[in-house]
Amino acid sequence: MRRVSVAVPRKGRPLEAVFERVAARGGDTDLADDVISTLQYEKALTKGNQVDDRGVYERLANYSDTDGGPEYTLLRDDREGFPRRVVFDACTVTVDGYEVQLVGREEPFRALRKHEFALGFDSADLVLEEVVGLEPEPLGSLAEVNERIDPRDTDVRVVGGLGDTVHHTLLADREAVDVGGSLDRAFVADYEGPFCISPRYERLVEAVLGTSAIDGLEFVYPTDGEEEEAAIAAAGAGAYLTVTGGTARDHGLLVGERLFPSETVLLENTGELDDDARALARELVAGVETDLAVEA
Repeated sequence: MRRVSVAVPRKGRPLEAVFERVAARGGDTDLADDVISTLQYEKALTKGNQVDDRGVYERLANYSDTDGGPEYTLLRDDREGFPRRVVFDACTVTVDGYEVQLVGREEPFRALRKHEFALGFDSADLVLEEVVGLEPEPLGSLAEVNERIDPRDTDVRVVGGLGDTVHHTLLADREAVDVGGSLDRAFVADYEGPFCISPRYERLVEAVLGTSAIDGLEFVYPTDGEEEEAAIAAAGAGAYLTVTGGTARDHGLLVGERLFPSETVLLENTGELDDDARALARELVAGVETDLAVEA
């Protein structure tokens, strides 16, 4: 059987999306459910929402299966006290005649940039934060990302998305938006003043708004422990990840244009691709119910 290694995140919603997708394309549904439930349980333990009398090493030994099933490892969590957290390490699944080895990495995108893998899954956000060029015109969709990547900078390209989408969305209080006005990119182009964002998304926001539109914006950031929506309400305008916008409205904010999808994407390093990896990549994104698929 043909074998392909794929870098995946070690935890979080992107990893769950990968396992759900692999299961949907013929992988082991029970395996996917087992990994997802295990990691959700471990997250609850780390956050203090669950209690387990077993120590972390005992749980790690109970979870791991060295016969091709899921293996786990320990990671220092960034919460107070830096507790050890059980995270995904590796397993092997079968997809459309391929033996797919899923390998956990802290930063799959960077592993691909270093030519350690031909294929990997990671957040589309990281691609924008690291390699997408900043231009005067805004970046509006995942399909445009590859056009903004300098081939002299990296061989990594987006193959397609998995549809687990939330959006970076414009938010503003009613006083900042003229009566009858629209909270959209045109609003940003005319707006001058504080614009609140998460500091880790500064370059992403510059890319999706375009450098022409950010003239006159003063980027400000939430203070430690401050809820993003509350910080945006205090600033008057900003951008943040939203699903329904309910929390934003609770803070008196208007929910405006969706600027860019935050989605788990399949990436390929074109310098490492062989025929098997290329064929598997197209299989993994085929039929995803999203209008964001690239070269699917």
